[in-house]
Amino acid sequence: MAAERNIEVHALHWRGVNLEITFEANWLGMDPAREFATAHLTVTAKRPERVRLPISETGFRSHFVHADEVVEGGGPVAYVQAWLDYMARSREWLAQVQANRQLTLF
Repeated sequence: MAAERNIEVHALHWRGVNLEITFEANWLGMDPAREFATAHLTVTAKRPERVRLPISETGFRSHFVHADEVVEGGGPVAYVQAWLDYMARSREWLAQVQANRQLTLF
């Protein structure tokens, strides 16, 4: 018999964007005491809808990670916030932010 799925849903407001975070700590339904505990995170930009993020050009990201990494990062919301903050320091993201601030004549 398949194990019941436990998917947590969280909200995060990050730099003017409302995000929905889902987290399933045991995505594969394995015994975490004996096997690798694969967790599944999704991050979706809800408002503005599907706006570009430093971790996704489409406003949606599906990410598989060891469950312990999320727990050690403070839980799904803290983990995603730290991930976004880290990636927002990248040259690519900073260039995107700057380009969005520039006025265009065409």
